[in-house]
Amino acid sequence: MSEVKVRGVVSVVEETKTYGSNGFQKRLIVLEQNDGRFANLIPLEFIKDNCSSADDLNVGDDVEVSYKLSGRKWQRDPNSEVKYFLSAEALSFKVVSGGSGGGSGGNQAEVSSANDAFSESYDENDIPF
Repeated sequence: MSEVKVRGVVSVVEETKTYGSNGFQKRLIVLEQNDGRFANLIPLEFIKDNCSSADDLNVGDDVEVSYKLSGRKWQRDPNSEVKYFLSAEALSFKVVSGGSGGGSGGNQAEVSSANDAFSESYDENDIPF
């Protein structure tokens, strides 16, 4: 399987949930991508030992998440309808910039677009033209 990346703003970070007698754990986060017309909400799951890595995520953080897709087939019995499920398993993430929720401060100085480099204050007498 190949690993892909998605970028968005963290809108939900759930607590880790445990399922079944084997203690399977998963933790859901939701990224929001907004193009001005509508919001695209992308659910991603951290599973097993990787759940605790989501502790460093805060609502409002702009992040890039590496993930892999997993699919499975489910059928109650041989005569029932077959259903297919798709999930996106988060493998790792990088905070591009912290949000208003007080994200991790280490990466906030990164420039997220070319225009952001010019957003610093300046002295009008120091303009070269």
